[in-house]
Amino acid sequence: MVQLYCAQRHENEIGSRFCIHCGEPLWLSSGYILEKRYRIVSQLAAGGFGRTYLAEDLHRFDERCVLKEFAPQVESCDLQKAKELFEREASALHKLTHPQLPKFREFFQAELADKVVYLFLAQDYIEGQTYADLLQSARLSEADVTALIYNLLPVLSYIHSLGVIHRDISPDNLILRADKLPVLIDFGGVKQVAAAVSKFNQQGQIPTLLGKNGYAPEEQMRQGQVFPSSDLYALAVTALVLLTGKEPQELYDTSKATWLWRREIKVNSQLETVLQKMLAYKPSDRYQSADEVLQALKSPHTKPSLNTNISQMRTINFVGQKPEQNPSSSLIKGSTQVITTPTPLFAQLRPWAIKIAGVGLVGFIGINAWTLISSTQLLPKVQPNNSPTSTQTKNLLSRQQALGIKSGFFTSLVDDSFHTKHPELQGRSLKPTPEDAALRADWYNIGDELLNKIKQAKLSTAARRKLGSYSQQNYQIWQQKANLGQLSGYTIEQLREQTNQKFYQLFPQQPREQLNQKTFGQIWYAIAADKVNQLEN
Repeated sequence: MVQLYCAQRHENEIGSRFCIHCGEPLWLSSGYILEKRYRIVSQLAAGGFGRTYLAEDLHRFDERCVLKEFAPQVESCDLQKAKELFEREASALHKLTHPQLPKFREFFQAELADKVVYLFLAQDYIEGQTYADLLQSARLSEADVTALIYNLLPVLSYIHSLGVIHRDISPDNLILRADKLPVLIDFGGVKQVAAAVSKFNQQGQIPTLLGKNGYAPEEQMRQGQVFPSSDLYALAVTALVLLTGKEPQELYDTSKATWLWRREIKVNSQLETVLQKMLAYKPSDRYQSADEVLQALKSPHTKPSLNTNISQMRTINFVGQKPEQNPSSSLIKGSTQVITTPTPLFAQLRPWAIKIAGVGLVGFIGINAWTLISSTQLLPKVQPNNSPTSTQTKNLLSRQQALGIKSGFFTSLVDDSFHTKHPELQGRSLKPTPEDAALRADWYNIGDELLNKIKQAKLSTAARRKLGSYSQQNYQIWQQKANLGQLSGYTIEQLREQTNQKFYQLFPQQPREQLNQKTFGQIWYAIAADKVNQLEN
Protein backbone atom coordinates (compact mmCIF):
# COMPACT_ATOMS: atom_id res chain seq x y z
CA MET A 1 0.00 0.00 0.00
CA VAL A 2 1.30 3.47 -0.93
CA GLN A 3 2.03 5.62 2.10
CA LEU A 4 2.39 9.37 2.37
CA TYR A 5 5.37 10.80 4.22
CA CYS A 6 6.48 14.29 5.16
CA ALA A 7 10.09 15.47 4.92
CA GLN A 8 10.68 14.06 8.41
CA ARG A 9 9.48 10.63 7.23
CA HIS A 10 6.36 10.72 9.39
CA GLU A 11 3.69 8.37 8.02
CA ASN A 12 0.30 9.84 7.10
CA GLU A 13 -2.97 8.74 5.53
CA ILE A 14 -3.26 9.13 1.77
CA GLY A 15 -5.12 12.37 1.09
CA SER A 16 -3.93 14.09 4.25
CA ARG A 17 -2.94 17.68 3.65
CA PHE A 18 -0.83 18.25 6.75
CA CYS A 19 1.38 15.87 8.68
CA ILE A 20 -0.42 14.71 11.83
CA HIS A 21 2.93 14.61 13.64
CA CYS A 22 4.65 17.87 12.72
CA GLY A 23 2.07 19.88 10.74
CA GLU A 24 4.13 20.11 7.52
CA PRO A 25 2.00 20.69 4.36
CA LEU A 26 1.78 17.51 2.29
CA TRP A 27 1.57 16.87 -1.44
CA LEU A 28 -1.10 14.74 -3.01
CA SER A 29 0.50 11.42 -3.89
CA SER A 30 0.96 10.07 -7.41
CA GLY A 31 -2.08 8.03 -8.43
CA TYR A 32 -4.47 9.97 -6.22
CA ILE A 33 -7.73 10.75 -8.05
CA LEU A 34 -9.55 14.03 -7.44
CA GLU A 35 -13.31 14.25 -7.97
CA LYS A 36 -13.26 10.94 -9.86
CA ARG A 37 -11.67 12.78 -12.78
CA TYR A 38 -8.09 13.99 -12.26
CA ARG A 39 -5.36 11.45 -11.51
CA ILE A 40 -2.15 12.92 -10.07
CA VAL A 41 0.92 12.00 -12.14
CA SER A 42 3.65 14.02 -10.48
CA GLN A 43 4.47 17.17 -8.56
CA LEU A 44 5.50 20.18 -10.64
CA ALA A 45 6.03 23.13 -8.31
CA ALA A 46 5.17 24.64 -4.96
CA GLY A 47 4.94 28.22 -3.80
CA GLY A 48 3.47 30.45 -1.16
CA PHE A 49 -0.04 30.02 -2.55
CA GLY A 50 -0.24 26.30 -3.10
CA ARG A 51 1.02 23.44 -5.22
CA THR A 52 1.00 22.57 -8.89
CA TYR A 53 0.59 19.03 -10.23
CA LEU A 54 0.82 17.24 -13.54
CA ALA A 55 -2.37 15.20 -13.84
CA GLU A 56 -4.38 13.10 -16.28
CA ASP A 57 -7.95 13.98 -17.16
CA LEU A 58 -9.85 10.68 -17.02
CA HIS A 59 -12.82 12.29 -18.80
CA ARG A 60 -10.66 13.24 -21.80
CA PHE A 61 -8.82 10.03 -22.67
CA ASP A 62 -6.18 10.54 -19.93
CA GLU A 63 -5.05 13.79 -21.55
CA ARG A 64 -2.40 15.52 -19.50
CA CYS A 65 -3.27 18.74 -17.73
CA VAL A 66 -2.10 20.98 -14.90
CA LEU A 67 -3.85 21.22 -11.53
CA LYS A 68 -3.25 24.21 -9.31
CA GLU A 69 -4.18 23.72 -5.69
CA PHE A 70 -4.48 26.82 -3.51
CA ALA A 71 -3.37 26.73 0.12
CA PRO A 72 -3.67 27.18 3.02
CA GLN A 73 -7.05 25.58 3.40
CA VAL A 74 -10.11 27.80 3.75
CA GLU A 75 -12.13 27.80 6.95
CA SER A 76 -15.68 26.62 6.38
CA CYS A 77 -17.16 29.96 7.45
CA ASP A 78 -15.29 31.71 4.63
CA LEU A 79 -15.63 29.01 1.98
CA GLN A 80 -18.43 30.78 0.13
CA LYS A 81 -16.48 34.04 -0.01
CA ALA A 82 -13.40 32.18 -1.18
CA LYS A 83 -15.40 30.43 -3.89
CA GLU A 84 -16.81 33.74 -5.11
CA LEU A 85 -13.34 35.25 -5.36
CA PHE A 86 -11.88 32.27 -7.19
CA GLU A 87 -14.85 31.94 -9.51
CA ARG A 88 -14.53 35.58 -10.46
CA GLU A 89 -10.89 35.13 -11.40
CA ALA A 90 -11.54 31.76 -13.04
CA SER A 91 -14.27 33.36 -15.15
CA ALA A 92 -11.76 35.92 -16.44
CA LEU A 93 -9.30 33.16 -17.32
CA HIS A 94 -12.00 31.12 -19.03
CA LYS A 95 -12.56 33.95 -21.53
CA LEU A 96 -8.94 33.85 -22.65
CA THR A 97 -8.66 31.68 -25.76
CA HIS A 98 -5.31 32.45 -27.34
CA PRO A 99 -2.99 29.79 -28.84
CA GLN A 100 -0.15 31.12 -26.65
CA LEU A 101 -2.10 30.77 -23.41
CA PRO A 102 -2.88 27.48 -21.68
CA LYS A 103 -6.56 26.75 -22.09
CA PHE A 104 -8.57 26.99 -18.89
CA ARG A 105 -10.60 23.85 -18.13
CA GLU A 106 -12.45 24.38 -14.89
CA PHE A 107 -12.49 25.66 -11.34
CA PHE A 108 -13.60 23.17 -8.71
CA GLN A 109 -13.51 22.37 -5.02
CA ALA A 110 -12.62 19.03 -3.50
CA GLU A 111 -13.03 17.63 0.00
CA LEU A 112 -10.03 15.50 0.85
CA ALA A 113 -9.29 12.97 3.60
CA ASP A 114 -9.00 15.59 6.32
CA LYS A 115 -12.60 16.68 5.57
CA VAL A 116 -11.41 20.14 4.54
CA VAL A 117 -12.51 21.69 1.23
CA TYR A 118 -9.71 22.80 -1.11
CA LEU A 119 -9.84 24.92 -4.25
CA PHE A 120 -8.36 23.85 -7.58
CA LEU A 121 -7.92 25.18 -11.11
CA ALA A 122 -7.42 22.85 -14.07
CA GLN A 123 -5.82 23.98 -17.33
CA ASP A 124 -3.94 22.57 -20.32
CA TYR A 125 -0.42 21.27 -19.88
CA ILE A 126 2.19 22.99 -22.07
CA GLU A 127 5.14 20.93 -23.26
CA GLY A 128 8.40 22.85 -23.27
CA GLN A 129 11.00 24.56 -21.12
CA THR A 130 10.50 27.71 -19.10
CA TYR A 131 12.80 30.58 -19.98
CA ALA A 132 14.20 30.27 -16.46
CA ASP A 133 15.25 26.71 -17.34
CA LEU A 134 16.79 27.91 -20.60
CA LEU A 135 18.74 30.53 -18.67
CA GLN A 136 20.32 27.79 -16.56
CA SER A 137 22.23 26.64 -19.63
CA ALA A 138 23.32 30.00 -21.00
CA ARG A 139 22.28 33.60 -21.48
CA LEU A 140 19.95 34.18 -24.38
CA SER A 141 21.12 36.03 -27.46
CA GLU A 142 19.74 39.39 -28.49
CA ALA A 143 17.97 37.69 -31.42
CA ASP A 144 16.30 35.18 -29.10
CA VAL A 145 15.16 37.86 -26.65
CA THR A 146 13.91 40.10 -29.45
CA ALA A 147 11.94 37.15 -30.83
CA LEU A 148 10.44 36.58 -27.38
CA ILE A 149 9.31 40.21 -27.15
CA TYR A 150 7.91 40.22 -30.70
CA ASN A 151 5.98 37.00 -30.16
CA LEU A 152 4.68 37.86 -26.71
CA LEU A 153 3.44 41.39 -27.42
CA PRO A 154 0.40 40.18 -29.45
CA VAL A 155 -0.54 37.96 -26.50
CA LEU A 156 -0.37 40.91 -24.11
CA SER A 157 -2.32 43.03 -26.57
CA TYR A 158 -5.02 40.36 -26.59
CA ILE A 159 -5.38 39.92 -22.83
CA HIS A 160 -5.23 43.67 -22.22
CA SER A 161 -8.04 44.18 -24.74
CA LEU A 162 -10.19 42.01 -22.46
CA GLY A 163 -9.30 44.04 -19.38
CA VAL A 164 -6.95 41.36 -18.00
CA ILE A 165 -3.49 42.22 -16.64
CA HIS A 166 -1.12 39.31 -16.13
CA ARG A 167 0.68 40.87 -13.13
CA ASP A 168 3.42 38.22 -12.94
CA ILE A 169 5.54 38.15 -16.10
CA SER A 170 8.96 36.61 -15.48
CA PRO A 171 11.19 33.87 -16.95
CA ASP A 172 9.45 31.33 -14.67
CA ASN A 173 6.07 32.07 -16.23
CA LEU A 174 7.09 31.86 -19.88
CA ILE A 175 7.42 28.49 -21.63
CA LEU A 176 9.19 28.07 -24.96
CA ARG A 177 6.96 25.61 -26.82
CA ALA A 178 8.16 23.15 -29.46
CA ASP A 179 7.00 25.50 -32.23
CA LYS A 180 9.39 28.16 -30.81
CA LEU A 181 6.57 30.40 -29.60
CA PRO A 182 6.44 31.60 -26.00
CA VAL A 183 3.43 30.60 -23.90
CA LEU A 184 2.37 32.81 -20.99
CA ILE A 185 1.33 30.93 -17.84
CA ASP A 186 0.39 31.60 -14.18
CA PHE A 187 -1.72 34.72 -14.15
CA GLY A 188 -1.01 36.69 -10.98
CA GLY A 189 -4.67 37.50 -10.45
CA VAL A 190 -5.28 33.94 -9.25
CA LYS A 191 -2.40 34.21 -6.79
CA GLN A 192 -3.82 37.50 -5.58
CA VAL A 193 -7.10 35.80 -4.80
CA ALA A 194 -5.24 32.96 -3.06
CA ALA A 195 -3.47 35.47 -0.83
CA ALA A 196 -6.75 37.26 -0.22
CA VAL A 197 -8.44 34.06 0.90
CA SER A 198 -5.55 33.10 3.17
CA LYS A 199 -5.74 36.41 5.05
CA PHE A 200 -9.47 36.93 4.89
CA ASN A 201 -10.08 35.65 8.41
CA GLN A 202 -7.67 38.13 9.95
CA GLN A 203 -8.34 41.20 7.84
CA GLY A 204 -11.89 40.74 6.58
CA GLN A 205 -10.89 42.19 3.20
CA ILE A 206 -8.67 41.53 0.22
CA PRO A 207 -5.05 42.26 1.16
CA THR A 208 -2.17 43.42 -1.00
CA LEU A 209 -1.66 42.92 -4.71
CA LEU A 210 1.16 40.60 -5.64
CA GLY A 211 4.10 40.56 -7.97
CA LYS A 212 7.70 39.36 -8.17
CA ASN A 213 10.26 41.57 -6.50
CA GLY A 214 12.36 43.27 -9.15
CA TYR A 215 10.00 42.41 -12.00
CA ALA A 216 6.83 44.23 -10.99
CA PRO A 217 6.78 48.06 -11.10
CA GLU A 218 6.24 50.23 -8.06
CA GLU A 219 2.61 51.11 -8.75
CA GLN A 220 1.83 47.39 -8.55
CA MET A 221 4.00 46.49 -5.58
CA ARG A 222 3.40 49.54 -3.43
CA GLN A 223 -0.01 50.89 -4.43
CA GLY A 224 -1.72 47.79 -5.80
CA GLN A 225 -2.44 49.46 -9.15
CA VAL A 226 -1.96 47.58 -12.41
CA PHE A 227 -2.11 48.84 -15.99
CA PRO A 228 -1.12 47.36 -19.36
CA SER A 229 2.17 49.24 -18.96
CA SER A 230 2.80 47.30 -15.74
CA ASP A 231 3.03 44.09 -17.77
CA LEU A 232 5.23 45.84 -20.33
CA TYR A 233 7.60 46.88 -17.54
CA ALA A 234 7.83 43.28 -16.30
CA LEU A 235 8.47 42.05 -19.85
CA ALA A 236 11.37 44.51 -20.20
CA VAL A 237 12.89 43.32 -16.90
CA THR A 238 12.49 39.73 -18.09
CA ALA A 239 14.36 40.63 -21.28
CA LEU A 240 17.25 42.14 -19.28
CA VAL A 241 17.50 39.07 -17.05
CA LEU A 242 17.60 36.74 -20.06
CA LEU A 243 20.19 38.90 -21.83
CA THR A 244 22.50 39.32 -18.83
CA GLY A 245 21.91 36.16 -16.82
CA LYS A 246 21.55 38.28 -13.69
CA GLU A 247 18.63 38.91 -11.36
CA PRO A 248 16.88 42.32 -11.46
CA GLN A 249 18.37 43.33 -8.12
CA GLU A 250 21.86 42.90 -9.59
CA LEU A 251 21.02 45.20 -12.49
CA TYR A 252 19.48 48.01 -10.47
CA ASP A 253 21.16 50.62 -8.28
CA THR A 254 18.65 51.39 -5.54
CA SER A 255 20.66 54.33 -4.22
CA LYS A 256 20.57 56.09 -7.60
CA ALA A 257 17.31 54.57 -8.82
CA THR A 258 19.08 53.62 -12.06
CA TRP A 259 19.24 50.50 -14.21
CA LEU A 260 22.83 49.35 -14.81
CA TRP A 261 22.26 46.72 -17.48
CA ARG A 262 24.13 48.68 -20.16
CA ARG A 263 27.36 47.86 -18.28
CA GLU A 264 26.65 44.18 -18.78
CA ILE A 265 25.67 43.97 -22.43
CA LYS A 266 25.23 46.04 -25.56
CA VAL A 267 22.19 45.74 -27.82
CA ASN A 268 21.20 47.65 -30.94
CA SER A 269 20.15 51.22 -30.30
CA GLN A 270 16.55 50.63 -31.33
CA LEU A 271 16.03 47.81 -28.80
CA GLU A 272 17.86 49.83 -26.14
CA THR A 273 15.51 52.78 -26.67
CA VAL A 274 12.42 50.59 -26.51
CA LEU A 275 13.56 48.83 -23.32
CA GLN A 276 14.42 52.16 -21.73
CA LYS A 277 10.90 53.46 -22.29
CA MET A 278 9.29 50.21 -21.12
CA LEU A 279 11.28 50.52 -17.87
CA ALA A 280 10.20 54.09 -17.08
CA TYR A 281 9.31 54.71 -13.43
CA LYS A 282 6.04 56.51 -14.14
CA PRO A 283 3.37 54.50 -15.98
CA SER A 284 2.58 57.57 -18.08
CA ASP A 285 6.19 57.65 -19.38
CA ARG A 286 6.00 54.09 -20.70
CA TYR A 287 4.33 52.78 -23.83
CA GLN A 288 0.62 52.60 -23.13
CA SER A 289 -0.06 49.43 -25.08
CA ALA A 290 1.69 46.35 -26.43
CA ASP A 291 0.87 47.53 -29.95
CA GLU A 292 2.86 50.73 -29.37
CA VAL A 293 5.91 48.67 -28.38
CA LEU A 294 5.51 46.48 -31.45
CA GLN A 295 5.32 49.51 -33.72
CA ALA A 296 8.39 51.04 -32.08
CA LEU A 297 10.36 47.84 -32.60
CA LYS A 298 9.32 47.67 -36.24
CA SER A 299 9.89 51.33 -37.04
CA PRO A 300 13.26 52.13 -38.59
CA HIS A 301 12.91 55.66 -37.24
CA THR A 302 12.90 54.82 -33.52
CA LYS A 303 15.64 57.01 -32.09
CA PRO A 304 17.32 57.10 -28.69
CA SER A 305 15.33 59.23 -26.25
CA LEU A 306 16.57 62.78 -25.85
CA ASN A 307 14.92 62.96 -22.43
CA THR A 308 17.76 62.24 -20.03
CA ASN A 309 15.36 62.63 -17.12
CA ILE A 310 13.12 59.76 -18.20
CA SER A 311 11.73 58.26 -15.04
CA GLN A 312 13.49 55.27 -13.47
CA MET A 313 12.03 52.44 -11.46
CA ARG A 314 12.60 51.43 -7.87
CA THR A 315 12.78 47.77 -6.93
CA ILE A 316 11.00 47.30 -3.59
CA ASN A 317 8.94 44.86 -1.59
CA PHE A 318 5.20 45.02 -1.94
CA VAL A 319 2.83 46.87 0.37
CA GLY A 320 -0.41 47.67 -1.35
CA GLN A 321 -4.14 47.71 -1.61
CA LYS A 322 -6.94 46.67 -3.94
CA PRO A 323 -6.08 47.20 -7.61
CA GLU A 324 -7.76 49.59 -9.97
CA GLN A 325 -8.15 49.11 -13.68
CA ASN A 326 -6.57 51.62 -15.97
CA PRO A 327 -9.42 53.97 -16.91
CA SER A 328 -7.94 54.57 -20.33
CA SER A 329 -7.60 51.48 -22.50
CA SER A 330 -6.89 52.82 -25.96
CA LEU A 331 -6.33 49.70 -28.01
CA ILE A 332 -5.65 51.10 -31.43
CA LYS A 333 -3.75 54.26 -32.28
CA GLY A 334 -3.48 56.39 -35.38
CA SER A 335 -5.75 57.27 -38.24
CA THR A 336 -7.25 53.80 -38.67
CA GLN A 337 -10.99 53.77 -38.13
CA VAL A 338 -12.08 51.24 -35.51
CA ILE A 339 -15.51 49.65 -35.60
CA THR A 340 -16.59 48.49 -32.15
CA THR A 341 -20.25 47.79 -32.91
CA PRO A 342 -21.20 44.09 -32.84
CA THR A 343 -20.11 42.06 -35.84
CA PRO A 344 -21.30 38.45 -35.83
CA LEU A 345 -18.05 36.76 -36.85
CA PHE A 346 -15.43 38.51 -34.80
CA ALA A 347 -17.66 39.54 -31.92
CA GLN A 348 -18.38 35.87 -31.31
CA LEU A 349 -14.75 34.92 -31.64
CA ARG A 350 -13.98 37.41 -28.87
CA PRO A 351 -14.29 41.21 -28.54
CA TRP A 352 -12.62 41.98 -31.83
CA ALA A 353 -12.36 45.52 -33.05
CA ILE A 354 -12.40 45.26 -36.82
CA LYS A 355 -10.27 47.92 -38.41
CA ILE A 356 -11.16 49.26 -41.83
CA ALA A 357 -8.20 50.76 -43.62
CA GLY A 358 -8.67 54.46 -44.18
CA VAL A 359 -5.48 55.08 -46.09
CA GLY A 360 -4.33 54.64 -49.66
CA LEU A 361 -2.63 51.54 -50.99
CA VAL A 362 1.11 51.44 -51.19
CA GLY A 363 1.37 49.37 -54.30
CA PHE A 364 -0.67 47.55 -56.90
CA ILE A 365 0.52 44.87 -59.29
CA GLY A 366 -0.60 45.68 -62.81
CA ILE A 367 -1.03 43.22 -65.66
CA ASN A 368 0.89 45.08 -68.37
CA ALA A 369 3.11 47.39 -66.39
CA TRP A 370 4.37 48.00 -62.91
CA THR A 371 1.98 50.57 -61.48
CA LEU A 372 2.03 52.14 -58.06
CA ILE A 373 -1.34 53.66 -57.24
CA SER A 374 -3.56 54.39 -54.26
CA SER A 375 -7.27 54.67 -53.67
CA THR A 376 -6.77 58.42 -53.54
CA GLN A 377 -4.45 58.43 -56.58
CA LEU A 378 -1.52 59.63 -54.50
CA LEU A 379 1.04 57.34 -56.09
CA PRO A 380 2.45 57.97 -59.57
CA LYS A 381 2.70 55.36 -62.29
CA VAL A 382 6.16 53.98 -62.86
CA GLN A 383 7.16 52.52 -66.18
CA PRO A 384 8.97 49.15 -66.10
CA ASN A 385 12.00 50.45 -67.99
CA ASN A 386 12.55 53.02 -65.24
CA SER A 387 12.33 50.41 -62.49
CA PRO A 388 15.11 48.14 -61.30
CA THR A 389 12.50 45.81 -59.79
CA SER A 390 10.42 44.96 -62.85
CA THR A 391 11.64 41.33 -62.68
CA GLN A 392 10.53 41.18 -59.07
CA THR A 393 7.14 42.54 -60.14
CA LYS A 394 6.69 39.87 -62.80
CA ASN A 395 7.67 37.09 -60.40
CA LEU A 396 5.26 38.29 -57.74
CA LEU A 397 2.47 38.72 -60.26
CA SER A 398 3.10 35.26 -61.69
CA ARG A 399 2.92 33.64 -58.23
CA GLN A 400 -0.22 35.56 -57.30
CA GLN A 401 -1.99 34.53 -60.50
CA ALA A 402 -0.86 30.91 -60.17
CA LEU A 403 -2.52 30.75 -56.75
CA GLY A 404 -5.71 32.29 -58.15
CA ILE A 405 -5.63 35.25 -55.78
CA LYS A 406 -7.33 38.49 -56.81
CA SER A 407 -4.95 41.39 -57.37
CA GLY A 408 -7.06 43.86 -55.39
CA PHE A 409 -7.15 41.63 -52.31
CA PHE A 410 -3.48 40.78 -52.52
CA THR A 411 -2.48 44.44 -52.76
CA SER A 412 -4.58 45.32 -49.72
CA LEU A 413 -3.04 42.42 -47.81
CA VAL A 414 0.51 43.51 -48.56
CA ASP A 415 -0.35 47.14 -47.78
CA ASP A 416 -1.74 46.10 -44.41
CA SER A 417 1.53 44.41 -43.44
CA PHE A 418 3.65 47.15 -44.98
CA HIS A 419 1.88 49.91 -43.06
CA THR A 420 2.14 47.93 -39.84
CA LYS A 421 5.88 47.78 -40.35
CA HIS A 422 6.13 51.38 -41.62
CA PRO A 423 3.31 53.32 -39.92
CA GLU A 424 5.03 56.60 -40.73
CA LEU A 425 4.38 55.99 -44.45
CA GLN A 426 0.60 55.95 -44.14
CA GLY A 427 -0.84 58.30 -46.76
CA ARG A 428 2.35 58.88 -48.71
CA SER A 429 3.31 57.38 -52.03
CA LEU A 430 6.35 55.30 -52.87
CA LYS A 431 8.38 57.09 -55.50
CA PRO A 432 10.51 55.68 -58.34
CA THR A 433 13.61 57.28 -56.86
CA PRO A 434 16.76 55.75 -55.33
CA GLU A 435 15.61 57.05 -51.92
CA ASP A 436 12.56 54.76 -51.98
CA ALA A 437 14.30 51.77 -53.53
CA ALA A 438 14.68 49.97 -50.20
CA LEU A 439 11.01 50.56 -49.35
CA ARG A 440 9.86 49.26 -52.72
CA ALA A 441 12.01 46.17 -52.25
CA ASP A 442 10.55 45.71 -48.77
CA TRP A 443 7.00 45.88 -50.15
CA TYR A 444 7.80 43.11 -52.62
CA ASN A 445 9.55 41.03 -49.97
CA ILE A 446 6.48 41.28 -47.75
CA GLY A 447 4.30 40.23 -50.68
CA ASP A 448 6.54 37.27 -51.42
CA GLU A 449 6.43 36.13 -47.79
CA LEU A 450 2.64 36.47 -47.64
CA LEU A 451 2.30 34.29 -50.72
CA ASN A 452 4.50 31.73 -48.95
CA LYS A 453 2.19 31.83 -45.93
CA ILE A 454 -0.93 31.42 -48.06
CA LYS A 455 0.70 28.47 -49.79
CA GLN A 456 1.58 26.95 -46.40
CA ALA A 457 -2.07 27.27 -45.38
CA LYS A 458 -2.86 24.68 -48.08
CA LEU A 459 -6.12 26.39 -48.96
CA SER A 460 -8.26 24.86 -51.65
CA THR A 461 -8.35 26.57 -55.04
CA ALA A 462 -11.94 27.65 -54.38
CA ALA A 463 -11.02 29.20 -51.04
CA ARG A 464 -8.07 31.11 -52.53
CA ARG A 465 -10.18 32.46 -55.38
CA LYS A 466 -12.76 33.74 -52.91
CA LEU A 467 -10.24 35.72 -50.84
CA GLY A 468 -11.54 39.26 -50.69
CA SER A 469 -15.17 38.16 -51.05
CA TYR A 470 -15.88 36.57 -47.67
CA SER A 471 -18.26 38.34 -45.32
CA GLN A 472 -20.11 37.93 -42.06
CA GLN A 473 -22.87 36.16 -43.96
CA ASN A 474 -20.56 33.19 -44.50
CA TYR A 475 -20.06 32.84 -40.78
CA GLN A 476 -23.79 33.09 -40.11
CA ILE A 477 -24.44 30.27 -42.57
CA TRP A 478 -21.79 28.09 -40.89
CA GLN A 479 -23.33 28.81 -37.51
CA GLN A 480 -26.76 27.74 -38.75
CA LYS A 481 -25.32 24.52 -40.17
CA ALA A 482 -23.53 23.79 -36.89
CA ASN A 483 -26.72 24.37 -34.92
CA LEU A 484 -28.55 21.94 -37.21
CA GLY A 485 -25.83 19.30 -36.77
CA GLN A 486 -24.75 19.50 -40.40
CA LEU A 487 -21.01 19.83 -39.65
CA SER A 488 -20.37 16.26 -38.50
CA GLY A 489 -21.29 17.19 -34.95
CA TYR A 490 -18.91 20.16 -34.79
CA THR A 491 -20.09 23.18 -32.83
CA ILE A 492 -19.37 26.71 -34.04
CA GLU A 493 -17.02 27.06 -31.07
CA GLN A 494 -14.98 24.07 -32.24
CA LEU A 495 -14.84 25.49 -35.75
CA ARG A 496 -13.56 28.81 -34.40
CA GLU A 497 -11.00 27.13 -32.18
CA GLN A 498 -9.52 25.01 -34.96
CA THR A 499 -9.50 27.94 -37.37
CA ASN A 500 -7.76 30.13 -34.79
CA GLN A 501 -5.16 27.46 -34.16
CA LYS A 502 -4.21 27.14 -37.82
CA PHE A 503 -4.41 30.88 -38.53
CA TYR A 504 -2.21 31.94 -35.61
CA GLN A 505 0.36 29.29 -36.36
CA LEU A 506 0.79 31.02 -39.71
CA PHE A 507 0.40 34.60 -38.47
CA PRO A 508 1.34 34.63 -34.76
CA GLN A 509 2.01 38.38 -34.77
CA GLN A 510 -1.44 39.32 -36.01
CA PRO A 511 -3.17 41.12 -33.12
CA ARG A 512 -6.53 39.58 -32.35
CA GLU A 513 -8.29 42.76 -31.33
CA GLN A 514 -7.27 44.47 -34.58
CA LEU A 515 -7.71 41.80 -37.23
CA ASN A 516 -8.58 43.54 -40.47
CA GLN A 517 -11.67 41.85 -41.90
CA LYS A 518 -10.76 42.96 -45.42
CA THR A 519 -7.24 41.50 -45.38
CA PHE A 520 -6.07 38.95 -42.80
CA GLY A 521 -9.65 38.31 -41.75
CA GLN A 522 -10.24 36.97 -45.28
CA ILE A 523 -7.56 34.31 -44.76
CA TRP A 524 -9.26 33.37 -41.48
CA TYR A 525 -12.53 32.97 -43.38
CA ALA A 526 -10.84 30.86 -46.07
CA ILE A 527 -9.36 28.46 -43.50
CA ALA A 528 -12.78 28.13 -41.86
CA ALA A 529 -14.47 27.64 -45.25
CA ASP A 530 -12.19 24.74 -46.11
CA LYS A 531 -12.85 23.16 -42.72
CA VAL A 532 -16.61 23.50 -43.21
CA ASN A 533 -16.35 21.94 -46.67
CA GLN A 534 -14.34 19.06 -45.23
CA LEU A 535 -16.93 18.46 -42.48
CA GLU A 536 -19.83 18.58 -44.94
CA ASN A 537 -18.19 16.03 -47.23
